[in-house]
Amino acid sequence: MQGRGTGDLEAVVIGAGPYGLAAAAHLRGAGVPFRVFGDPMAGWREGMPAGMLLKSTPRASCISDPSGRYGFNDFRTRSGRGPVGDTYPIPLDEFVEYGEWFQRQRVPELEPTRVTGVEGAPIGFRVYLEGGETVTARSVVVAAGLRPFAHTPPELAALAGTDLCSHTSEHADLAKFAGQRVAVVGAGQSALESAALLHEAGAFPTVVVRGPRLVFGETPDADLPSTRPLTARVAKPSSGLGPGWGLRAYSDIPWAFRFLPDEARAVRVRRVLGPAGAWWLQDRVDGRFPVLTGHPLAAAEAVDGTVRLSLEGPTELLEADHVLAATGYRADVARLEFLDEGLRRAVRRTAAGAPRLTSGFESSVPGLYFAGLAAADTFGPVMRFVVGTRFAARRIGRHIAA
Repeated sequence: MQGRGTGDLEAVVIGAGPYGLAAAAHLRGAGVPFRVFGDPMAGWREGMPAGMLLKSTPRASCISDPSGRYGFNDFRTRSGRGPVGDTYPIPLDEFVEYGEWFQRQRVPELEPTRVTGVEGAPIGFRVYLEGGETVTARSVVVAAGLRPFAHTPPELAALAGTDLCSHTSEHADLAKFAGQRVAVVGAGQSALESAALLHEAGAFPTVVVRGPRLVFGETPDADLPSTRPLTARVAKPSSGLGPGWGLRAYSDIPWAFRFLPDEARAVRVRRVLGPAGAWWLQDRVDGRFPVLTGHPLAAAEAVDGTVRLSLEGPTELLEADHVLAATGYRADVARLEFLDEGLRRAVRRTAAGAPRLTSGFESSVPGLYFAGLAAADTFGPVMRFVVGTRFAARRIGRHIAA
């Protein structure tokens, strides 16, 4: 196992989702002594609902490897299923299976151990593991996934600590809400697909949307980019984030994003590929259950074991048995409790709390790197998706190897 001796250990990777696995694969390819810790694909397996389909296309759902031979369609081909194109929505369980296959093939040294703490050391960092072992390394790559950054709006604060309100990241199976009235707050893929799954499981969802209407993505005009009509390819070229020149820029040159002013970056991270449902989801939403558009959430209170939501709009009050906050994620270093308080204070951050990173994904603390959503404020919206592993893992691997 690479880097088992602490004396020659160059790096520790924390996390075994797509970004952690990709970073480890690139470190391995560069010959860097490292150890990687985490439960493979746990965030996807435990924090996303059964029956979910990925919004990203198969070619945008590939975990990066230096060889480029371990993408999603490579997995399907080697497992006897055959390749698929842009019109194939990937089932969650198949994507988890792909991630676990990638780990076995490209990151066999993964240790399914939880990191309980990280603090600075005379040279690098001291990493504490569940079970009592301590590891020292010159570099630490934090690829903690989405769950530490789950965001619940302050309007739901009165329900905190009760079983009347939860975030979508807390549920691997929505069938437990069968027979209940569930208010789903949000307008993005998570909100709309969760509402569809709730409805199909026998629950009674109502979607509460701040904006004036729901948005769904365009149906792909071909299964493969090369077979799209020429006019479509010119007007809206394909990219890992979808068709369009703007999305292609965010997908293909994320290094340029960090040169934008702070406010411009913050606005684009929030708005580019903002709340919208996948093209294949619309038929499972329209007319299936109530959707209250133009209803910002004002407040919430618990009343006799149920929830009463105060809304701004024609419907002023909504009663439910449970509120499901499908309100996304916001990267904030302060929420990474396994990092020593001194380290968290030392990391220079944006106004929103995300780390400010160099071109190599290194924070203001030398040797401390961040990948995934935590890097979105620096490198743009591509870091919110699996397709961003290619840029992130390459940069991190090269920077640490150098």
